[in-house]
Amino acid sequence: MTKIVLALLILLLPATVMGQDVAISDRREADGTLTLSHEVVIAAPAAEIWAAIASPEGWRTWAVPVSWVAADDPDSIESSYDPAARPGDPTIIRQHFLARLPGRLLVFRTTRAPQGFPHFETYARVTSFFEVEPVDATHSRIRLTGAGYADNEAGRTLLGFFRDGNRVSLERLRDRFVSGRGIGRRGARKWGHVKWGHVLFREKVRVPSGASGLPHQGHRLGLFRTG
Repeated sequence: MTKIVLALLILLLPATVMGQDVAISDRREADGTLTLSHEVVIAAPAAEIWAAIASPEGWRTWAVPVSWVAADDPDSIESSYDPAARPGDPTIIRQHFLARLPGRLLVFRTTRAPQGFPHFETYARVTSFFEVEPVDATHSRIRLTGAGYADNEAGRTLLGFFRDGNRVSLERLRDRFVSGRGIGRRGARKWGHVKWGHVLFREKVRVPSGASGLPHQGHRLGLFRTG
C-alpha cells in the first residue's frame, strides 16, 4: 500500500451523536472535473452561522485557533492549526474570497497551504462554495461544495482527503452551536487525542464506488509526531 503524507488541515474528532449527520455526495461534471459536496442542518439561525464562517473572528470559534485578514489583501484570510503561528509561518493557510452574498454565499479558493502539503498545484484550482440557507427561525442548512477537482491521481487523492476533512469541519461547526462554546486557544492545543503539530498519514484502501459511480478512494488514518 502507498502511504500519502498530508499536512494536517483538519483534526480528527471523537464521534458525536449531537445534531444531524453530514450528507456527502460527489459527481463528475460535463468538463470532466469532479465536484464534492457536504451538507448539514444546524440548529442555529442563518445570521449566526454567517457570522461564524465569514470572518476571522468567527473562524476562531470552530475551525482554527488563529486567523486574521491578510495584510496585503482584504479579501484573503490567513489561518493556521498551530496556535502559535504568525504571518509568514510555514503552517499558514490562505483563502482568497472571490465573491460574497452577505448571509447567503461565500466563494473562495485556497491560495496557500502548509509547507509540504502534496498536490497543492492541483488543489489551488478547486473553487469552494459555502452556502447558508434558512430552514426556519432556528435552523439553517449549510452546504460546502468544492468544484474543479481534477479527474487524475492527484485530484482523486485530494477529493478523498477532503471527503473526510470537510465532513469533520462541518461537524465542528454544527457542534459549536450545540455546545455554545468555541474551541479557544487552550482547547485548540489538544482536541480528543490529537494535538496540533501532528501530521496525518493515510494508507489508500480500495472501497466500493458510491452512488455516483465515482471510484472512491478510502483511507486508513494514523498519526505521527512531526517534532
